[in-house]
Amino acid sequence: MTSIGTGYDLSVSTYSPDGRVFQVEYAQKAVDNSGTAIGLRVKDGVVLAVEKIKHSRLLVPDSNRRIMTAGRHIGVASAGWMSDTRHLVQRTRDEARNYHDVYKADIPAKIIAERMGMYIQAYTLYSAVRPFGVSTILASVDADGPQLYMIEPSGQYVGYHGCAAGKGKQVAKTEIEKLKLSEMTAREAVKEAARIIYTAHDESKDKLFELELSWVCDESNGRHTRVPQDLVDEAIQHAERSLDEDDDDEMDDDEE
Repeated sequence: MTSIGTGYDLSVSTYSPDGRVFQVEYAQKAVDNSGTAIGLRVKDGVVLAVEKIKHSRLLVPDSNRRIMTAGRHIGVASAGWMSDTRHLVQRTRDEARNYHDVYKADIPAKIIAERMGMYIQAYTLYSAVRPFGVSTILASVDADGPQLYMIEPSGQYVGYHGCAAGKGKQVAKTEIEKLKLSEMTAREAVKEAARIIYTAHDESKDKLFELELSWVCDESNGRHTRVPQDLVDEAIQHAERSLDEDDDDEMDDDEE
């Protein structure tokens, strides 16, 4: 049974006869058209990486960041509409601050993911609003250790060892599944995250992009910070070498 084009996509509060909410699916499509964002949960922390597409050479480098800090121990990476991301990050900050004011402690990752999931899901219930066109990846370290959650436009939130969103998510997921994340350190994960973003990048469609990297780990004293620039440069060199090696292997296979 199909409901496309029959009016069931005019309101987010209307189900189609086959149980679909088209407005939520459209929001997910906005995410899938965005640059790739990934999160890697390793033994001593969490690493976030984003492929920020540059639509013009006139853009100021390092502006309009897609990885933001929502609390001293919480990092948020996004794929989708940037304006929606800013709104959700501000909401995350408010939730973290309110929890700290009441309980005098940092908010656990599971609770902030649950609260944000409920908030996002509320925007799928009423015809007067639209779903958020963004998937957010939450990285944190709390009393239970490193935590990684992804919240989708439907409001569903799931804990992951590694996750990906955006146009290159399928390639990224394939590469993440090859990693032994439980044995990796955050420093090693930074290099792998850069390699995965470069592998998932579609050179034919988006030639210009900027790699964003951040982490929350033992080396950052449990705080969400940007990865030091010297390590970023090293990670980019590692990613470019890996791509060159893959190209050489493909050429050798063709010759055979």
